[in-house]
Amino acid sequence: MKSAAPQPGLPAIVLGIIVAAIFLIGINAFVIINPGQAGVLSVLGKARDGALLEGIHFRPPLVSAVDIYDVTVQKFEVPAQSSTRDLQQLSASFAINFRLDPTQVVSIRREQGTLQNVVSKVIAPQTQESFKIAAAKRTIEEAITKRDELKADFDVALGERLVKYGIIILDTSVVDLTFSPEFANAVEEKQIAEQRSQRAVYVAKEAEQQAQADVNRAKGRAEAQRLLAETLKAQGGELVLQKEAIEAWRQGGSQMPKVLIMSGDEKSSVPFLFNFGDFQDEAS
Repeated sequence: MKSAAPQPGLPAIVLGIIVAAIFLIGINAFVIINPGQAGVLSVLGKARDGALLEGIHFRPPLVSAVDIYDVTVQKFEVPAQSSTRDLQQLSASFAINFRLDPTQVVSIRREQGTLQNVVSKVIAPQTQESFKIAAAKRTIEEAITKRDELKADFDVALGERLVKYGIIILDTSVVDLTFSPEFANAVEEKQIAEQRSQRAVYVAKEAEQQAQADVNRAKGRAEAQRLLAETLKAQGGELVLQKEAIEAWRQGGSQMPKVLIMSGDEKSSVPFLFNFGDFQDEAS
């Protein structure tokens, strides 16, 4: 019969366990920080100074942990409300692009904790306060008509407030800007009033132009009559009267005479006009 193979002894098993433990400890003694990340080393629960930036870093095994933060550009939409200088309610929604300062992640870890806390506890309330600062400088009409100026003041206020928290603002945009229903009604009434005012001005100008036209026509008629009077007073005026009478007779009409008698005297002023029909009516 063949003899059984020798079983590994206890020392070999212990040695294998020790080697495996050393290997695992060796692996966990280093941490790799990828591009776009920053790390915070904590030993026995206490954050160490100095952020772990891109690269490989040693950490005490078993007693340490590394919190990794994304320091690339983040985007969150944050609502805000405020009162304007004329005490009108104004609501807005801002899209904020920001990133964490990699050199400040240790302070962020100690004071805020997670990125979600950064947004909810820092960015959101500071957005609200910055919007109040910007809105209080102008009336609601100015806030709407001068939207770029409102955004510029908001950007300055927000940037100054967040930089001390290790948050770098890259860009903001006004996603929505709304005002109270009372102001909307006031704007509509103002537009209606302006349209009525413009209509009244137009009607007044039209009446003024019509009156001026009437004046001009009256002046024209008066001037024509003056010239006619001067013509009649001048030498040969009788001939003008005779010509007018002849023209009227030629045009006919129910009120015009049937017979025109001219005098041979050149100084005669107006032809003698009569209607035989008038005599016939009287005779009958």
